[in-house]
Amino acid sequence: MPPTPVVPAVVPTAIAPPQAEGLDGTSGEAGVNICTAVAWPLSKELGVTVTAKPFSWNDGGLPALDLCTLLLDRRAVTVGVTALPKQPDSVDRLAAGSGTLELLPELGPDARISPSRVVFPVDDRAVQVLSTGGIDRYPTGIDRVKAVAISRAVRDVVPRLLRTARQTDSACQLSTPEAEKFIGTLVQLRRDYRVNGALTCIWGSFDATVSIVESFHADTIPEAVRTPPPRFAPIGKPGYYLPDQGELVFRQGRRVVRVSGLTNPSREVPLDTLLGVVGPLLPLFIK
Repeated sequence: MPPTPVVPAVVPTAIAPPQAEGLDGTSGEAGVNICTAVAWPLSKELGVTVTAKPFSWNDGGLPALDLCTLLLDRRAVTVGVTALPKQPDSVDRLAAGSGTLELLPELGPDARISPSRVVFPVDDRAVQVLSTGGIDRYPTGIDRVKAVAISRAVRDVVPRLLRTARQTDSACQLSTPEAEKFIGTLVQLRRDYRVNGALTCIWGSFDATVSIVESFHADTIPEAVRTPPPRFAPIGKPGYYLPDQGELVFRQGRRVVRVSGLTNPSREVPLDTLLGVVGPLLPLFIK
């Protein structure tokens, strides 16, 4: 008999996992955030209406970003600040895949601007200012002048609005041992909160992040329509495993749940690992 071919391991290439639908700051974590702090000053400076959505969230990426949303005349700009101190490659990772990068001396020697975002360090953090509609792309995006002005305003408030690294929900504690097994150490970052009652649990270190995110919009699973189709997973109705994203996504009752793991440098995230992380919380998603 011919030898069984060896299937190469698939290593995730994502910097952050796919985000739950509708996660834009309309709901999320309450409290003062970067966007609410800069919206009014920016309105006066730019002469346009700048508003901030009232809530924040974390993307579960690597680096993990605490995020919020600004609206400039209804054009969305997402501001992200690393939840842990930056690493030597944090700015590069946040800029990856965003197109041609240019130096942005207005924000310092390490700042960069691309067709969609500005990335730069502030003290021990890395910051990303992302224009959903692009930069200097009309009519959907914002111009470069506004992108730089937003970035400067954010730079000025980041040092006084840094959040504690540990924010926990007792429900998430059930999966902490499995999350730490994947991360390989005691976690340095916790981001546990609820969005309209839907649970988010995030565990992280400087080189690994694990997250469980329960969607509050459970109508669809966008990952299901990828080409080629994703692999089925032995959980949920239906369930899918996306090794290139380090993600498991499934519907359990009326809820859609995403489980992801990312590492730097990238390594394979086995399906069994993701099943093990979410297993202790499954009874919550059946209710």
